[in-house]
Amino acid sequence: MSKRELYEQKTEELLLPIVEQHQFELVDVEYVKEGGSWYLRAYIDKPGGITVDDCEVVSRALGDLLDEHDFIDEAYILEVSSPGLGRPLRKEKDFARSIGEEVEVRTYRAISHQKEFTGILKGYDKEKIIIEMEDQETMEFDRANIALVRLAFDF
Repeated sequence: MSKRELYEQKTEELLLPIVEQHQFELVDVEYVKEGGSWYLRAYIDKPGGITVDDCEVVSRALGDLLDEHDFIDEAYILEVSSPGLGRPLRKEKDFARSIGEEVEVRTYRAISHQKEFTGILKGYDKEKIIIEMEDQETMEFDRANIALVRLAFDF
C-alpha cells in the first residue's frame, strides 16, 4: 500500500464516525499534490446537499483528530466539501445508486475516434461498465480503459 493510500485509509477511518454522527455520507477521501502543495480532501454529501456549515462542522472535528493522531508526514491543506454536480463514480455504492442515471464516461484511449461518451448507466461489475447511448446502442467499456465516470449534468 502506498503512502497516499495509507493516508486516505486512515483518514477515512477517523472520518466515518463523524459523518455517521451527523447522518452524512462519506463520498471519498483523496490525498493529492497540486501546484507544489499537498491536499487532503474529504467529500461528504446528504440528501438535499451539503452546506458550508456542514463542511465546517466536519472539518473542525476531523482537523482535531488529524492533529491528535498526526500520521501524515508532509504539510497539507485540509478541505471538506460537497462532491459537486459532476461527482465521479468510484465506489460500488456510487455505481449502484446511479443505475438508470445519465453518466459521462471518459476513456484513456480513443474508441472509434472518440474518448468521451454519454449515456444511461445500465450495468457494471469489477471489469466493465455498460451504458445505453442516445441512439439505443449499448456500449461496454473495460474499466482498465476508463479514466473517469461521473454523473452527467446539463445547464
